[in-house]
Amino acid sequence: MAWDFITEPEFQEKLDWTSEFVREHVEPLDVLWPWDNYKELTPEQAAVVLPLKEQVRAQGLWACHLGPELGGKGYGQLKLAQLNEILGRTYWGPRIFGCAPPDTGNAEILAHFGTAEQKARYLQPLLDGDIVSCYSMTEPQGGADPAVFTTTATRDGDEWIINGWKYFSSNARYATFLIVMAVTDPNAGLYQGMSMFIVPADAPGVDMVRHVAAAGEPDEHGSHSLIHYDNVRVPQDAMLGGEGQAFLVAQTRLGGGRVHHSMRAVGMAQRSLDAMAERALSRVTKGQQLANFEFVQGDLADSYLQVQQLRLLVMYTAWKIDKYEDYNLVRKEISAIKVAAPKVLEDVARRAIQLHGALGISNDVPFMGFMLWGIHMALADGPTEVHKVTIARQLLRDYQGIDEMWPTEYIPHRREKANQELLGK
Repeated sequence: MAWDFITEPEFQEKLDWTSEFVREHVEPLDVLWPWDNYKELTPEQAAVVLPLKEQVRAQGLWACHLGPELGGKGYGQLKLAQLNEILGRTYWGPRIFGCAPPDTGNAEILAHFGTAEQKARYLQPLLDGDIVSCYSMTEPQGGADPAVFTTTATRDGDEWIINGWKYFSSNARYATFLIVMAVTDPNAGLYQGMSMFIVPADAPGVDMVRHVAAAGEPDEHGSHSLIHYDNVRVPQDAMLGGEGQAFLVAQTRLGGGRVHHSMRAVGMAQRSLDAMAERALSRVTKGQQLANFEFVQGDLADSYLQVQQLRLLVMYTAWKIDKYEDYNLVRKEISAIKVAAPKVLEDVARRAIQLHGALGISNDVPFMGFMLWGIHMALADGPTEVHKVTIARQLLRDYQGIDEMWPTEYIPHRREKANQELLGK
């Protein structure tokens, strides 16, 4: 029976290098430039950041989610999960390693569905880390529910005309291009009536009305944009995938991304737990270390249990994806980690805040940001409630009801059966 939790020695060396590199060279970027990890680099930043990227490339760890044909290692989800836990400790980590969202998912879409011209214009600079992109899907009146989307794309000769509003299009402010979901046939039904388009950010009619800041961000750094697409014309080959295939295209970017996000949440939660342990052993009150108080011990134990359970659940999900190479067969587990990760991160970060007292709610430590990121995760890529429904539906497929008065676990019937089969009574 094969049952192993050991990482190959060669890859463990890569993980060890990454851990030290992130701690020594990447985490300081969060302190120097906390809101700039998606912006175009200033000359001062470029002098620091570009050499770091070159070190990552020299280690063969740049954009590892991509196949060798695109300059990556083609790592499976299990290896990517281990790597992303380390990168999740810092906001700059994914950019330094060429795997920042939403660029990773958008690169996958372009690799699968883009034309040769689009790949040259957008994909290669995206892979090189020279530009950033945006996935423009959610709408102000409908959130993430495509059933009520109103943004349309209408054919006009050899062009498509896009009209409508999109909200919370992350990083649109800095993006070179946007991938836009629009209704192309309102009569074809939800899963056949929508298509995906690549739209240059500077195309006429792309009106970025305002840039919304998430809680904890200064307003001037907001990058979640409200966009009005006002008669935006794109060529026929701007469609990614076939007409009506928006959901097929979207699945290319979502499954693996949810594993990466969840494992980065593990990284943030582990960092919070590490800080809690340090604080508990360093702070003295009422003549004792905090570590001696049972409430503190309870918080530490609860945090360890949650982090370890989430880590193992995400790793198990990544292993199943690698085993079956079919995201549809792992839908239940993918939704499970999408539900669990925000809760764990929010809980552990909240305990870290409490243990650090007034310091915990300040900008002098990162825990408020971690907790807010947990809240954000519960909404991004489909709200928690939607994923719980998916879990339940997938779970129930493995069961069936019975046409009996009493349930299978009814002990009087089980006792009667045991007497007959074991005692001959």
